[in-house]
Amino acid sequence: MTRPAVEVADILREQGDRFIEQNPWLNYQQLSVLRAIRRCRTAALGGHIDQCSQCVHQAISYNSCRNRHCPKCQAQARQRWLAAREKELLGIPYFHVVFTLPHEWNPLCRHNPRVMYDLLFRTSAATMLEVAADPRRLGAQLGFISILHTWGQNLLLHPHIHCLVPAGGFSPNHERWIHPKYAFFLPVDVLSSVFRAKFVEGLRMAYQQGDLVFPGSIAELENPKRFAAFVDALFQKDWVVYAKPAFGGPSQVLGYLGRYTHRVAISNHRLLAFDSQNVTFRWKDYAHGNKQRKMTLAASEFLRRFTQHILPRGFVRIRQFGYLANTHRSARLALARQLLAVTPEPTECSAAPVTATSATYRCPRCNGEMRIGPNLSARQLASQCRHLDSS
Repeated sequence: MTRPAVEVADILREQGDRFIEQNPWLNYQQLSVLRAIRRCRTAALGGHIDQCSQCVHQAISYNSCRNRHCPKCQAQARQRWLAAREKELLGIPYFHVVFTLPHEWNPLCRHNPRVMYDLLFRTSAATMLEVAADPRRLGAQLGFISILHTWGQNLLLHPHIHCLVPAGGFSPNHERWIHPKYAFFLPVDVLSSVFRAKFVEGLRMAYQQGDLVFPGSIAELENPKRFAAFVDALFQKDWVVYAKPAFGGPSQVLGYLGRYTHRVAISNHRLLAFDSQNVTFRWKDYAHGNKQRKMTLAASEFLRRFTQHILPRGFVRIRQFGYLANTHRSARLALARQLLAVTPEPTECSAAPVTATSATYRCPRCNGEMRIGPNLSARQLASQCRHLDSS
């Protein structure tokens, strides 16, 4: 893949200080992430001096920040995660289900991200498990992976959960595997109404327990009557739950997962231009036939939109539920394979983790293997570079 013309880090280096000065609402976590992205793969984080195994050529490689919000630091984390999931895939079709919050909730999400996003996880998962367990629907215990995305293609707030669900599940007594009877085994209209009820109930409880804050433009919602009227109005709306038809086996599932896990609000490859004041990026307009469009924003607005997708410190954005929950995942997967009479097979997408001592690229002079040197601090690296320059 070619190097992008513009990176989020470039925008932060040029306009980051001004953006931070003009937005005192930024919290410590957001400031830490912006600082990490700006310093990623620069001398400030140190690095190592790589040397060709065949000639005398040396090259400096700077360290990555490894922040989960950094557009440049997700590839290896994604590969390690996919390698672990590869061992857990079942040789059956998988479904993709998406739970989306109405946009009217966005102000609450912006000021209460931990409460709102955790509630989105819990209620969407409870909805899937409850509807699937209903004998009128499937009558089975599901297992699935849920992934939180908070953005739309235009970088505006758009909280939604992607669920990857193996087709079918365990019977109540765990003695047989129940396969779906229909093209999609859980009706989306039922999922939508149950999800809406569970989320609203959870939100009302969070309000009663004092878990929500109402600063600035949403201050009026602190009034119990105003909050009740706001919630009641949204309860009357249809909530969007989207389901795609079943798709392929393990290799297709891994490829599909790779497009949704470890993503950030915008990749560097979608950035087209930055003239020190304005940022132009490519986006897909889902509302008009998935047309590719260009959008230009002032750098301050671009950074504001990007920053609102920084999650609270320690918040887990990929979770597993049902029989894939951590407490009994291995035993349940073994039982599932036994009931399905399926043994795990290597897939086409095996993702071996990259070790720190492996050759990662070729020498630009002789095409030999470049070997990574020991890790050096910023001061040590500067000293080594001076030594190289003088020799």
